[in-house]
Amino acid sequence: MTIRVLLADDQALLRSAFKVLVNSEPDMEVVGEAADGAEALDLARSERPDVVLMDIRMPGTDGLTATRKITADPGLSDVRIVMLTTFEVDEYVVQALRAGASGFLGKGAEPEELLGAIRIAHAGEALLSPAATKGLIASFLAQGGGTQAEGEGGARSERLATLTAREREVLVLVGGGLSNDEIAERLDVSPLTVKTHVNRAMAKLGARDRAQLVVTAYESGLVRPRVE
Repeated sequence: MTIRVLLADDQALLRSAFKVLVNSEPDMEVVGEAADGAEALDLARSERPDVVLMDIRMPGTDGLTATRKITADPGLSDVRIVMLTTFEVDEYVVQALRAGASGFLGKGAEPEELLGAIRIAHAGEALLSPAATKGLIASFLAQGGGTQAEGEGGARSERLATLTAREREVLVLVGGGLSNDEIAERLDVSPLTVKTHVNRAMAKLGARDRAQLVVTAYESGLVRPRVE
């Protein structure tokens, strides 16, 4: 299976470098290039990529707005978005995760990291790891970034109430940065059983992937950020 990749960045030179790298892989191909968020949205709808590498800061329609529109489109539910950022700890990155992005990647990442990120996102996992995502969110929420409107909090509580005790336990461990294998060892069950619980929790909470489960675990208060 070939992973179809859309590149969205206002820097043509960077897009060209990414394109050469991605197209050099036998299991990947670049199906489109966008210089702003509006173009990325149009190409996402026409090309149906598997993964979008989306720069956060672009002129006109930025990457965050484009991400929200893509993840809100039922016809693009299978599209995974990797946010590209200059700064790893960035309020906009967290907002992008809330909006449905699979995770984030620094623009200074090594080529193998970029290719690995595309494959991980395509597989439906969080980027670059549950621990990395957790660390970013914890840092932001510790500064008061997790405040939500009352209506949003009530809706989240209702969704959390639909989880079984085991699903809630797994959600806490996902939010704590544990992988499926680590959770399986902790709970003395098989990794397949953990995956089933994770998938059911995602379905009940309306999460596109694991990254959003981490966000929910923190914003709901099930997991508390540690302030160093």
